[in-house]
Amino acid sequence: MGVFVFLPLVLPLTALPIARLAELHLHPRSAARLLTGISAVMALCSTLCLVLLGVIGTAQIPGNPLPDSWSDPVVRDVVPFHEVVGFTAIALLCAVALSCTVTVRRHLRVRSRARHALAGLPHGRDLAVLPDPDPYAYALPGLPGRIVVSTAMLDGLAEDECRALVAHERAHLTHRHHRVLMTNQLASCVNPFLRPLQHAAAYSTERWADEEAAQAVGDRRLTARAVANAALLSHRAAHRPAPTGLAAFAASGPVPRRVAALLGPGPVPGGWPPAHSPVGLAAMIAAAGTAASAISALNAAVALLLVLKAATPL
Repeated sequence: MGVFVFLPLVLPLTALPIARLAELHLHPRSAARLLTGISAVMALCSTLCLVLLGVIGTAQIPGNPLPDSWSDPVVRDVVPFHEVVGFTAIALLCAVALSCTVTVRRHLRVRSRARHALAGLPHGRDLAVLPDPDPYAYALPGLPGRIVVSTAMLDGLAEDECRALVAHERAHLTHRHHRVLMTNQLASCVNPFLRPLQHAAAYSTERWADEEAAQAVGDRRLTARAVANAALLSHRAAHRPAPTGLAAFAASGPVPRRVAALLGPGPVPGGWPPAHSPVGLAAMIAAAGTAASAISALNAAVALLLVLKAATPL
């Protein structure tokens, strides 16, 4: 196994340049998918390596269900610093499991509260209007998905701005952005080095929805005005208590950057960026880091399995 087992824990650092450059130079759809794919692969590799190290550490615990031969000194020698690293990996795995569980439970709790708030409304339409003095709007995933808007938000926007707002939230539902956000949140729980990718992916999903809304209403400036006015309404009501957690789905991202992007020319759809560009170089570095992480994790897994197979009596 050697040092290969440790590489997936630090290789996410190779993706930090693309986290910033992707949201600036790639189409938001491409950026969100690229960042999510990198985060998912690197998080899985990090988890696998922690499990491999945890197997070695667990074998030292009295009363463990593993074969006695797995705690043989010959097996220990294949993992550097096994005594310290093994138990540390077990502690980290427990912390990762707890963090992921808390994240999922919080997400499900907010969804449950939102569903409960909509229980008395008709189900024939995807748009649900809640009588509430706090301005908010969010996309509630599910079967079916719902777009929830408060009366305060609708009253504070012009009619054409409301159409842009609804188109924005409908884009979140159509493209299942909640899955993108949840994948990146869980990945950052596994490896904190992936947190910049989580923030960049969240911004890219908002920009993706902005562009879909601009295309739906046919006016980029109108969409920019709707984003800005909705943010102003939310800011003015920031001193009020949050509406039982419902606005947790309405994270708006860096609004000035989103408005500036909508006031400029639209992004050009495309695949892989040119290799000679900064974003292309950053993408290649991130891809190389992701591939190296996967190869290192696979190499460590195969090496440990071979050693354990050889140490296990038939």
